[in-house]
Amino acid sequence: MSIIKEKTMLKLAVSLLLTALVGYGVFAFAQGRTDLRTAVTPIGSSSSDETSFAWFYDPAERTVYVCRASQGAGAPDCKGKAVLP
Repeated sequence: MSIIKEKTMLKLAVSLLLTALVGYGVFAFAQGRTDLRTAVTPIGSSSSDETSFAWFYDPAERTVYVCRASQGAGAPDCKGKAVLP
C-alpha cells in the first residue's frame, strides 16, 4: 500500500512542478517587449547655397523626416515626412 502512495505522491509532485514551469513560461513570454530604439536618429544632411537639409528616422513610428533650414529663416521647417512600410 505504501508503494501506491509513493507513486501517487511522485505523480502529484511532478504535475505540480510541470504546472509551475508552464505558468512561469506563459508569464515570462507574455510580457510586452520594449523597443529600445525610441530616439530619433539622424540619417544625414546636406546644404546648398543658404539652405540646409537634414534627414531623421523615428523608429517608433517608422517614419523618415526631412527638415529644411534657411540662413535667415530662424526655426527649421520639418513638415516633410514619409512612413516606411
